[in-house]
Amino acid sequence: MPSFRLLLAHAATAIAAAAQQAPAPLPTKPRAAVIARGDSLQLPGNWTPVPGNALAHHTAGFATTLCAAVFITGLDPKDAAANVGFFTGPLEYRGEVRDTVVDLARQEVRLTLKDGTVRVARKFGSQGCVALPIGADSVFFRPSVVRGNFAPASALFPAGDALPRTPIPAGVDTALVAQAVREAFGPPEAMTLGFVITYQGRIIGERYAPGIKVDTPLESWSMGKSLTGTLVARLMQMGVYTLDQPAPFPQWQKPGDPRQAIRIMDIMRMSSGLRIRAPQDPDYDASKGYPDHLYLYTGTANSYEWAATRPQQWKPGTVGRYRNSDPVLASYLVRLGAEKLKQDYHAFPTRALFEKLGMRGSVLYTDPYGNFLGQGYEAVSARDWARLGNLYLQDGVWNGERLLPEGYVKYARTIAPAWLADGRPVYGGGFLWVNGDGALPLPTNSFAFLGAGGQSAWMVPSHGLVIVRIGKYRGSQAGDRALQQGMKTLMRAVKPVA
Repeated sequence: MPSFRLLLAHAATAIAAAAQQAPAPLPTKPRAAVIARGDSLQLPGNWTPVPGNALAHHTAGFATTLCAAVFITGLDPKDAAANVGFFTGPLEYRGEVRDTVVDLARQEVRLTLKDGTVRVARKFGSQGCVALPIGADSVFFRPSVVRGNFAPASALFPAGDALPRTPIPAGVDTALVAQAVREAFGPPEAMTLGFVITYQGRIIGERYAPGIKVDTPLESWSMGKSLTGTLVARLMQMGVYTLDQPAPFPQWQKPGDPRQAIRIMDIMRMSSGLRIRAPQDPDYDASKGYPDHLYLYTGTANSYEWAATRPQQWKPGTVGRYRNSDPVLASYLVRLGAEKLKQDYHAFPTRALFEKLGMRGSVLYTDPYGNFLGQGYEAVSARDWARLGNLYLQDGVWNGERLLPEGYVKYARTIAPAWLADGRPVYGGGFLWVNGDGALPLPTNSFAFLGAGGQSAWMVPSHGLVIVRIGKYRGSQAGDRALQQGMKTLMRAVKPVA
């Protein structure tokens, strides 16, 4: 049973900033003004600290991402320990780990802290790597293996992974595209793992790091929020939900509960108004305690129950805040919807979406209670993100079948009213980022799935492009610089579509 001791230097974690733009760049209000507006609209109440010890939570996050990097992506354990997963397992706390055991037979990671606390994460069937509560030896649900009914890998992309031999369409300068791929992939310090460009649904540029294949699932973080939003939209198309209906969580159904005013569209716009704490809050103070935003990853509790029992801080639809309570509740909607349809919840993403798009390189993780952590615990291949991006470019229609409701993509790309009122024109619906502030070198109609550590998939409707970049967390800053340079070149390489 292999074991190695972590010897990691202290380092600051860097979360790549999400830069966005809009049809005409809109001004962003100063941070103080955003805070003041939120304070003026607050409802009575106080934040309830999350249970448990912060270091134990950090280490549970480290165990999960190390487990996934080794047993899902296939990275070397020492490489993974040094370079990935800093969001829920910050690098500066990894030196507190006394011993790390990577158990190949059990597909398990066991981390022992200096005080003797042990945090364990193990791969369970198709439900990814799951951190276990302290002292627990297994999860509280029955894991399963979901086998998708996919087209052969030899089929042409997007159904399969083969590429056509016909010439690239007119309007594309292939030499400049090749230059853009080199620039966006970046130098070694960018640590890019996968980069893909599609033009009108066809791959025109692509590159991978050694050992990474076209279907290798890669750590994608909050890009998963957009995937969760897509699954909720699938349930809308299937007749289970509508955007404007009150969210039907059983925890909110007692007479007089003010949360009954929260609509599904408020949740999908990060505007529910629920009271939690997140590092992205403009007034966040780390000294006040471990944030719920991270606890929903690392708490090894029932994440849906925690999110659904948070009180309100603002009336729904009035204040926009980037908080994991909303995408966790969207994941809860997926569970309730699949169960209403009497479908296997753990198989639902595959049956409803992955099989249709050819997404064979996608793995969603759960909490110990079997709830998908759709706010950002997933590994998805770069090509699979390109497939999903093209679904949005095609207005939710795939192979002639409408998968997302008519008008949903327009809703998802539109700046959320509460965020606009806050003076932050950067967030839409369905957990998509909108190009509200004109920061990236892309046309102003671009929108994105974004994740911590520099993970992104940008859709550029005016040019028929999807641009996907996934890499190791440590390389996020260099990766962002490289990506932006590649984008500048790509905009010269591809003419707008008619």
